[in-house]
Order: sequence, then C-alpha cells, then structure tokens
Amino acid sequence: MLLAVGSDTSSVLLHSKAIEKTGIEVVFISEPDLKAWLADDPRVQALSGILIAAMCCQRVTPSFIARFTKAPLIAILEAQSLETTLSLFAAGVDDVIRGPVSPREILARIEVVRRRERVTSRPVSRGAIRVFVDGRDPELNGASINLPRRERMILEYLASQTGRYVTKSQLFRAAYGMFENEVSENTVESHVSKLRKKLKERLGFDPIDSRRHEGYCLSDTATPGREVVAPLYAELTA
Repeated sequence: MLLAVGSDTSSVLLHSKAIEKTGIEVVFISEPDLKAWLADDPRVQALSGILIAAMCCQRVTPSFIARFTKAPLIAILEAQSLETTLSLFAAGVDDVIRGPVSPREILARIEVVRRRERVTSRPVSRGAIRVFVDGRDPELNGASINLPRRERMILEYLASQTGRYVTKSQLFRAAYGMFENEVSENTVESHVSKLRKKLKERLGFDPIDSRRHEGYCLSDTATPGREVVAPLYAELTA
C-alpha cells in the first residue's frame, strides 16, 4: 500500500490515480491531515512507500514522518528546481521526481530504495525465529533452515511487521514485487501453507496466525492448548 500526500490540485493526486490503475492500493490524504493519519491510522505500518508533494515537506518534515514509518519517501516536484531538489534530499527524502512521470517508474524507484534498505537492515528476531533480510537462510532455535526464496521473503516480511496482521496482497508484493502481474495472489496461500508446515516441524508449534479479513501475523511464542498462536498485536498500515 502507498500513501499519497498533497492537495486536490497537485500532481500527486494524478500520480496516485495512475498508480491505482496498476493494481496498487493508494491512500490519498491532504497535507493538513497527515500528522493525524500517521499517529492514528493502523495502516501506517503496512506502507510500501509515500508520495508527497514537495511543498508539503516544508510543513511536515521527512524526519517527522520517519518517526512513524521507514517506508521510502518520494517527493514530487511540480517544476524543475535544483535548489529545491537539494533541499529535499538534505531534509531526508529518499528520491525526488519531477512530474509527470510513468507510474511504473515511480514504483521502480520505490523498489530501489526498499532493496537498498533490505541489504543494510539488521537481523530481526521473533523468539526462536531469526531472519536476516539479506538473502541468508533464517534460523530456528539457532539452526539454519533452507527455504525457497518466496517462502523466505514471506517470513522476512512477517517478521518485520512486529506481530501485526498483514494482508495476502501485502505478502504477495513482498514476495513478488510491485510489477508481477502474471502470478495470482492466491499463490501466497500455497506459500504460507508450506512455510507453516516447515516452521511447525522445527518449532513444535505454528507461529503464523491467520484471521479472515485481517490476514497473517507472526508470533514469537506458542499459546498453550492451541496449534495456532495468538497475535502479538491486532493492527500500519500502505
């Protein structure tokens, strides 16, 4: 999920509508509502990226936004300006684009930032589960387990969400990226089913909880008397 921030007359709105046509969910809000949305809306944790009109960064700074989400922040310029571009980078945005531009290019730029962040990210531990988000196999109780790439990426994404529920669509984007249109989202269910079986065999319990209309959640402990553990948190977020 992407967040688009701007006014009804800004090019950000046009870009958000173009991106929605590619099948990506986009939430558009006006700049005056941004602070409240970041603080109160649980979808913030599920954001894959943020598009923001350059002028909005003067009132809601990138450093403020970073308190709530590490999603790539892409500033959209209405007109070419070197000084504005440099000031935006200095303020902390991840990329600057002058519109109009193809939605595929915007998505590609977001993917580049996300890929760079995965390479530099630290390992994430959830109880007995430890993932490295850099291509290495995860560990269960200290022992490495070899997983197919899609299953590994799904586990990494679940671990990164700190016990929040994530949708099937979010897992699909995590495993296949934003440009895959040839594979059905239903394949995620197959990947998750195989992953759960392997994790249960090693851990003795199923660490992935699923709820209708909410999605999947990774927990770090077994719930006595239950095969599927309870979630750590019922919520941010894209």
